[in-house]
Amino acid sequence: MHDHPEPPTRRVFVALAPPDDAKDELARALRPAYAGYPRLRWNRIEDWHVTLAFLGEQPSSVVPPLRAALAGPVASLPALRLSLLGGGHFDERLLWSGIDGDLEGLHRLAAAVREVVTSCGIGFRERPLRPHLTLARARRDDPLSVPRAAAGLSGFVGRPWRAERLHLVASNIGRGPGPIRYRDVASWRLGVGAAAGADEARTEP
Repeated sequence: MHDHPEPPTRRVFVALAPPDDAKDELARALRPAYAGYPRLRWNRIEDWHVTLAFLGEQPSSVVPPLRAALAGPVASLPALRLSLLGGGHFDERLLWSGIDGDLEGLHRLAAAVREVVTSCGIGFRERPLRPHLTLARARRDDPLSVPRAAAGLSGFVGRPWRAERLHLVASNIGRGPGPIRYRDVASWRLGVGAAAGADEARTEP
C-alpha cells in the first residue's frame, strides 16, 4: 500500500448533497438532455452538490484548520427540508437545477459557514448565494445546448428531501493530468449540537 502525498493546492468548497434517490430522480429527468446534448461537459452525478461557500484553489494546509473549525458551531444548525426544482442557466454556459424548500434556513447555514471560513483567515471571493445544483458546462463552440437543456427541465419538480449533513469537499488538483475529481474531506450531521457535531464528524482518509 502506497501513501499518496497531499497535492500542494486543492479546490475546496463547503456544500450540501442531495440523497441518492433525489439525484436518481433528476438523472432520469435528464435522460433526454444526455442523449440530445452529448457535447456538454456533464458533471458526474457523484459530484452533484449544493455549494454554500466556494473557496477556490487553496493550499492543502488550510484543510485541517477549516475541518476543525467547522466541526462545532455549524453542526448546531438544523437539518433543512429541500427539493430540486426546474432548470436554468448562467450566461448560456452553465446548466443547473434549482433548489426549493427552506431557502431561509439555507441562507442562514451558508452565512454561518462563511463566517467560520473567514474566522480561519482563509481568503475567498464571497459571492451572493444563488442556490443551485450545477449539472453541465458548455463548450465554447456550442452556445445553444445549455439554454435548450434548461428549457427541457422547466417542468421538473423533485421530491422533498432532508439535507442532514454538511460536507467539506476538496479536489485532486496537483495529482497530475486528467479530470478533476472531488471527495469529501469530512462531513457533519446537522442539528445535533456543537459538541455532538464535533464528536460525530466523519473524516475521510
